[in-house]
Amino acid sequence: MKRDRHAVIRQMLEEKPIQTQSELADALTAEGFRVTQATVSRDMKEMHLVKVPMVGGGYRYATPDTEHRETGQRLIRLLTDCVTGIETGGQMIVVKTLSGAAGTAAEALDTLGMPEIMGSIAGDNTIFLAARDPDGAARAAERIRRMALKGGGGA
Repeated sequence: MKRDRHAVIRQMLEEKPIQTQSELADALTAEGFRVTQATVSRDMKEMHLVKVPMVGGGYRYATPDTEHRETGQRLIRLLTDCVTGIETGGQMIVVKTLSGAAGTAAEALDTLGMPEIMGSIAGDNTIFLAARDPDGAARAAERIRRMALKGGGGA
């Protein structure tokens, strides 16, 4: 069942731009799959889906190719090397880095394409990330913690 669903998701992402989890859930339902938002979220995580820019603006989900996976692993190593702390408050995430590393770390976070994050501002050793909502801030902060402070995956 899951293997079939993943195959359909791959096909859907190749055929049309899907910009949100809700769009993916609706498309799967239209194909006859009974899914919840949690199921779609797990599928996206397991498939390592990434957001990529669309021609004309906006972002869509895509399956990562080997190059994207290798790039993601390099970015995670970079974050592991320079992030020293993470705090959240409301819709804001504050990421502390080694002195002089905030710009590079912010670019890495932007490149990873977390859908919960609207944008970033970097100083010398501090990055401010604006999340779409407080729940998104909490999810993104935990993901950054897993990647940077524990040296683990999660990209």
